[in-house]
Amino acid sequence: MKVDSKLTAAQLAKPIERFVNLAGRKSTALDKSWDPAKGSPVFTRRGKYTSRGWTEWTQGFQFGNQALLFDATGEKRFLEMAIRNTDKYMAPHVSHIGVHDHGFNNISTYGNLRRLALEGRSGEGADRVAYYDMALKVSGAVQAARWSTIADGTGYIHSFNGPQSLFSDTIRSCRSLLVAHKLGHALMGEGDRKFSLFARSIEHIANTIRYNVYFGQGRDLYDVPGRVVHESIFNMKDGAYRCPSTQQGYSPFSTWTRGLAWVMLGTAEQLEFFAALGGSDHAAFRKDLLRTAKATADFYIENTATDGIPYWDTGAPGLAQMPDHLKKPSQPDNPHEPVDSSAAAITAQGLLRLGRYLGTSTAAGKQYWQAGLATARTLLSAPYLSEDVKHEGLILHSVYHRPNSWDYTPKGKAVPQGESCMWGDYHAMELAVYLQRVNEGKKYLTFFD
Repeated sequence: MKVDSKLTAAQLAKPIERFVNLAGRKSTALDKSWDPAKGSPVFTRRGKYTSRGWTEWTQGFQFGNQALLFDATGEKRFLEMAIRNTDKYMAPHVSHIGVHDHGFNNISTYGNLRRLALEGRSGEGADRVAYYDMALKVSGAVQAARWSTIADGTGYIHSFNGPQSLFSDTIRSCRSLLVAHKLGHALMGEGDRKFSLFARSIEHIANTIRYNVYFGQGRDLYDVPGRVVHESIFNMKDGAYRCPSTQQGYSPFSTWTRGLAWVMLGTAEQLEFFAALGGSDHAAFRKDLLRTAKATADFYIENTATDGIPYWDTGAPGLAQMPDHLKKPSQPDNPHEPVDSSAAAITAQGLLRLGRYLGTSTAAGKQYWQAGLATARTLLSAPYLSEDVKHEGLILHSVYHRPNSWDYTPKGKAVPQGESCMWGDYHAMELAVYLQRVNEGKKYLTFFD
């Protein structure tokens, strides 16, 4: 991608304002029209949100958007929506033992509402904070209980595919464990055995780095520094690592760009968490975090179109018909392979956080920060900003599950395009709030404080 060294966050203030105004109208309309009996809204077809009963991993994004809209605007109606919907619909997600998505659903809702209360923004008192605390404590413990132990005695939070499956997505669910740990909680097991949520979070992240991220060390023929595999498979008889895999990418030997995005944002957020923690403990782990964040960010920059929007998988076969696709802006309307704007929405925040962590006065820090700004600029303008108020999505040209052909392809087109997804909209909203707070000198946005 092309990094604009002169772009500033302040120059994005007007696009952010416009985006927030659109988000307010669309979130309000969706809140009125959506029937919860259909499940969670997942992605749009012909501009209307639809559900997909794989797992209910997107509901927290719908209501989390409402909390973030209050953060961005101060309008009480968005806060009231977020509180009403969280209270009414999110409790099953707190105790959901069947998913790896607690850091998505519950940090986005209970976590955002708790943060706004502690900042004195929402006017909610100690009783409501205690309620949010309890939800987050239980969520972190339930997520940590979804545990597989491998040959060296460490382990990971396994995906909904089963105990053999380590997903790159789940690195961001470790937020649930760390928030619950900060609140003084632990997972209790048989015989009152206490399991540290902090330790399990570190083990999961360390194993994600070890098995799902590549560093050019010859693990296989396709070991390129910064490449990310969606899934690692283990033999649960003896805990041995078996092979890379993927559920939503093209192959185990290419990079599904949304999986890459989850690792980029997850490692950048964890670097911030451990920096705030202070001290010299876990120095080796923090070094691995930084190494991973930089390697994946470099890979993204090198393997993304000039405007910061990636194609859905770096090895997608149709890209062979687009030999110059990395030398020009992304082309959502092409006959070969779709782009994935949701990966860009997640990635932009990861790049910004990494840049800030390293310091924008350093060459590397400035490079990542500017790359994040450039990606945000693209997302907040046509053809990615969904300007049609009748279209229920916020960010266009996202992809959910290309191999399963779940995404809508308009008549006369060869690849999916023109549609939105709930996680893409949420992360674009979170990105907007992040930059708005930077521009206005407000408290820095984190998941943990």
